[in-house]
Amino acid sequence: MEKTPITGMKDIFNYLKRLSQNNNREWFKENKEEYDTLRVVFEFLVQQLIDELSKFDTSLLGVSAKSCIFRIYRDIRFSYDKTPYKPYFSAWITRNGRKGEYPGYYIHIEPGNVHLAAGVWHPDPKLLKMIRAEIYENYDEFKKIVQNKKFIDLFGEIRGDMLKSTPKGYDKDFEGAKYLKYKDYFIEHPVNDLFFNKETWIADSVQILGQTKQFNNFLTEVVDDFMDSNNDNYTHRGTF
Repeated sequence: MEKTPITGMKDIFNYLKRLSQNNNREWFKENKEEYDTLRVVFEFLVQQLIDELSKFDTSLLGVSAKSCIFRIYRDIRFSYDKTPYKPYFSAWITRNGRKGEYPGYYIHIEPGNVHLAAGVWHPDPKLLKMIRAEIYENYDEFKKIVQNKKFIDLFGEIRGDMLKSTPKGYDKDFEGAKYLKYKDYFIEHPVNDLFFNKETWIADSVQILGQTKQFNNFLTEVVDDFMDSNNDNYTHRGTF
């Protein structure tokens, strides 16, 4: 990718603040040139992040930022919120770009709501069952990962939707029963807006996301088995 003049995230944050206050097609059209420029800037920055992440996660080698970045246009067909644009820039970084079931790394740039994350989000129902089974059968390994003090300090609890009760087929008194209730296996590290205005934000992000390696590796093994069992019959349902 060609180098692009970068002044940091400040211009992106300023644009998103104004978009949030003027979330309509007329304003967006009037400022489309600015959006197009900042989209290129964001793509450049995400590519730098991918290149650094690939130093510890080699599955990301050769992944392009363009394949990881989400569109700013919202799907409002079935939403109560009819604003046409997302007031944030985001990217889901996996070996398959933003698509696929493999665990990845998420970056969310929204004034007042910025965070880094990792894991899997809304997995295929069959994959979800396989993840639960893997946790149940290898609970000591999983527990060691998610109850590590450094892990908890950075990410807290697993996030995402949960069942109200333990899934059928599992003992409700099982020590790790709460981990079987999740519908997503997603961890998040919130940061403030200033985090992304520092010159070191990419290095700092890599340091934080590097702590998700064991968590993502655990999930990757399950996804490998899932993909092998489905061969060419699997169709990805989408992420985020």
